[in-house]
Amino acid sequence: MNAVIIVAGGKGLRMGGDIPKQFLPIGGKPILMHTIERFLGYDASMQVVLVLPESQQDYWRSLCEQYAFSQPYTLANGGETRFHSVKNGLALVSPDATLIGVHDGVRPFVSLDTIRATYDEASRSEAVVPVIEVVETVRHLVDGKSITVPRSDYRLVQTPQVFSASLLRQAYEQPYTDFFTDDASVVERFGHPVTLVPGNRENIKITTPFDLTIAASWCLEEPLSQ
Repeated sequence: MNAVIIVAGGKGLRMGGDIPKQFLPIGGKPILMHTIERFLGYDASMQVVLVLPESQQDYWRSLCEQYAFSQPYTLANGGETRFHSVKNGLALVSPDATLIGVHDGVRPFVSLDTIRATYDEASRSEAVVPVIEVVETVRHLVDGKSITVPRSDYRLVQTPQVFSASLLRQAYEQPYTDFFTDDASVVERFGHPVTLVPGNRENIKITTPFDLTIAASWCLEEPLSQ
């Protein structure tokens, strides 16, 4: 079976408001509900483990009642860092899971093609990350100066990052370090290579008021089905 850990620990500070960004409404319901529905739209039998800070869980439950949101999920407590949050989520993933994805709760526009590509490839290579090409010029800061670097040598990383269940569980037994910026970095430190697959450019991480404006406009259009 497939599983996904959806990490939603944002405090909404860059949004400039009191409501955590994952709870802000777009297209008639909170961002986080859209995100959960994307994965269940790909695989209705997928186990969804939602990781939220304990201080936000009552508010989330009230939103589920308000919006009559009844999609199945398992709730895990957020940790001190993303690493610890994912580890808490892993503890609640079914032992029957063979593939486990980890996804940002505020990426509601991941396409079904991207989800499908990551899970399909993970069944072969065990560790997969979706990426998109860099379209702007990139400069590297060195000793207070900057130099242009070939943008074709770089990719922007998205989620879901998908792994074989046994590999991810073993990787997360490592002690935490600041090097762990995402799940792929944890698996790479464990010694396993990561395969890249194409992501979708709409799969933005909603973190600023501008992102929210873009997201709201997309919700007025035809939903992403591919």
